[in-house]
Amino acid sequence: MNTEIYTISAFNDNYIWIVQQGTNAVVVDPGQAAPVISDLELKNLNLKGILITHHHDDHTGGVQELVARYDVPVYGPAFETRPIPCLNEGLTEGDSVRIEGIDAEFQVLEVPGHTMGHIAYTTFINSDQPVLFCGDTLFSCGCGRVFEGDSRLMLQSVDKLGEMPHNTLVCCAHEYTLSNIDWALAVEPDNSELQKWSHRARDLRAQNLPTLPTTMAQEQATNPFLRVREPSVIKAAQSYAGTELGEDAAVFAALREWKNNA
Repeated sequence: MNTEIYTISAFNDNYIWIVQQGTNAVVVDPGQAAPVISDLELKNLNLKGILITHHHDDHTGGVQELVARYDVPVYGPAFETRPIPCLNEGLTEGDSVRIEGIDAEFQVLEVPGHTMGHIAYTTFINSDQPVLFCGDTLFSCGCGRVFEGDSRLMLQSVDKLGEMPHNTLVCCAHEYTLSNIDWALAVEPDNSELQKWSHRARDLRAQNLPTLPTTMAQEQATNPFLRVREPSVIKAAQSYAGTELGEDAAVFAALREWKNNA
């Protein structure tokens, strides 16, 4: 059965992801219930399950209302610093999730850094298309702020995601793309792939269309946090830091501080 993935907007810049097969659906990181309910009712879809990547309220705020309305299971990280509402099954690295009515298996990756328990989900749709739901670990041309881990841990998580196949659809949880591109161009102003992506992304936003999902190939070519070993990125990070940076994690930390202050 054909599978569709698409976004629902929430708050100012959040994306809630829907995985739809026929009349059944799974929702990823429902920070708000109302837009999910509206979408399900408009399309006559049956909600079958909820996947959560981390504990922040803008990713979990709609869970209780959705569970009360649809009585569906909730899957999420087993070891977060705050509990996930209505959690039925806590997940760790290597676990997999199958949800009734959805012909797909969601594999779990632990990606700590933004939060200590943060996880991501990978799956295949329509036989062979890899998909990544990465929450706030990876964004187009950016990554999440390091709230609970450190730069070394966050780099390990970003690198883990970067090892996925180049055609992986990267489903991030925020529409931060244009501001991230502006910063990435300051890091690598001569990156031709980044310049092309800037034009395409601005065209999409001018039409009020999402810039996501992106692909892992595009992120490998344009995202400074996946390019910490590139000489041009190292040089830019050292210029910002005003010192030599001897380790990959130090380059990553300088980039993260630069982006925080951009």
